[in-house]
Amino acid sequence: MEMTEHAPPQHAVVIASGGLDSTTVAYWLAEGGSRLTLLSFDYGQRHRKELDFAVLIADRLGARHEMADLSGLGHLLSGSALTDPAIAVPDGHYTAEGMRSTVVPNRDAIMLSIAVAAAVAAGADAVAFGAHAGDHAVYPDCRTEFFDLFAEVARVGNEGFLSEGFQLLAPFIDQTKADIVRVASQVGVPFADTWSCYRGGELHCGTCGTCTERIEAFVLAGVEDPTEYAIAPTGAA
Repeated sequence: MEMTEHAPPQHAVVIASGGLDSTTVAYWLAEGGSRLTLLSFDYGQRHRKELDFAVLIADRLGARHEMADLSGLGHLLSGSALTDPAIAVPDGHYTAEGMRSTVVPNRDAIMLSIAVAAAVAAGADAVAFGAHAGDHAVYPDCRTEFFDLFAEVARVGNEGFLSEGFQLLAPFIDQTKADIVRVASQVGVPFADTWSCYRGGELHCGTCGTCTERIEAFVLAGVEDPTEYAIAPTGAA
């Protein structure tokens, strides 16, 4: 996958969850020669374990890591299985109607707003995040329409303060999870050092939506999956 029609950013702020998608974005940018700041968010998510993997990935890349503590938002964002302990994380595929319970209201808009502010303050010329086509069915703030509108808001809202050639990047927004695994394999992502599971247990559960999607992506990409699952997948590559 080529960078874009633009030159690779000199310094990119990457919204880094510790998951496969954002980690692949970071490694892809690093391969293009960009200096990185990985920005993670503690928003009271039950799978806070993912943040430890974001720190690990930053260390692997020799990148700066920053944590935005939004944990106080958790009680305001009730009604999501990711922030409300009273709501169970559903099993199954992302195409299932039950996956709507994993939506955190306006999450990406909140994160992107803070990332753009951090980029402006640091003089960075890009913000990147890892939304992909598989998210579109469930998460409205992972869709191209949202991304394009937010990019315009960021441009207008920071006019005169953005670095020259500033880019808001979502390189996989029209790609599948399997496509991401293929790119990740090419750029050397350490798959075992990423975390996807929404349950945040000792191991990936192997049955929640993110685990199901992760398992399927490796199979479709024809790439060996080193992830250890509590419930072993069938038909893995």
